[in-house]
Amino acid sequence: MSRAFLIALIAVVLSTAAGAAFAQPIPPYVGAAVADSGRPADDTAKDAARKPGDVVAFSGVKPSDKVLEILPGGGYFTRILSKAVGPTGHVWAAVPDRKSPFAEPAADKIAADPAYANVTVIPIGPTGMGALPPLDLIWTSDNYHDLHLSQVHLDVPALDRVWFAALKSGGVLLIIDHVALPGSPPTETADKLHRIDPAVIRQEVESAGFKFDGESDVLRNPADPHTALIFDPSIRGHTDQIVYRFHKP
Repeated sequence: MSRAFLIALIAVVLSTAAGAAFAQPIPPYVGAAVADSGRPADDTAKDAARKPGDVVAFSGVKPSDKVLEILPGGGYFTRILSKAVGPTGHVWAAVPDRKSPFAEPAADKIAADPAYANVTVIPIGPTGMGALPPLDLIWTSDNYHDLHLSQVHLDVPALDRVWFAALKSGGVLLIIDHVALPGSPPTETADKLHRIDPAVIRQEVESAGFKFDGESDVLRNPADPHTALIFDPSIRGHTDQIVYRFHKP
């Protein structure tokens, strides 16, 4: 066997092993949740870009879990999480005031559907979250940056501490968000681009007591210049996104 061939063989083996190490198996209950026939066509049309099976599997959610979803928006992940935790689990969807300009009415419609009877809508903030039982998972998708909007005036590190207190020991915080350039100021960048520097997320969340537990690269897009508004047609639906997992020790 030639030295060149041996080196090539070793490279192939290492590359295969590395790929296997980073592969995230999708449990059958997550696959079934994504395949749920009750999901709207508008949602399933986004699956190729949003890769729900991969990111939900990465969160480690399982049947019977108690999950808090922060700002569920149109409910894209709400239905999937509902089916993933099953009838013995529960999903609380934390939404803004129904009379505010940030209202998210989709969550109420999902909670009223008997097919998603394990979904309850609560007000976002310490009052609503303070009444919950110890949680297994807190989930927020593409909206951690929104917490920094100048219109919102939130003390985000304080809110991170509320989340930390709401989780049971070993519980997980899963954050998906649109990536901004390194060093981007959080409020100005959220206002202008609806993005956030991932380093800001880590600094704030870890300061609340969380431990960084890994990252999935399934939503990364290095071709994104990170300078366009996420709704710009040139990048909408294909932004570079981080998927960060943290846990409570």
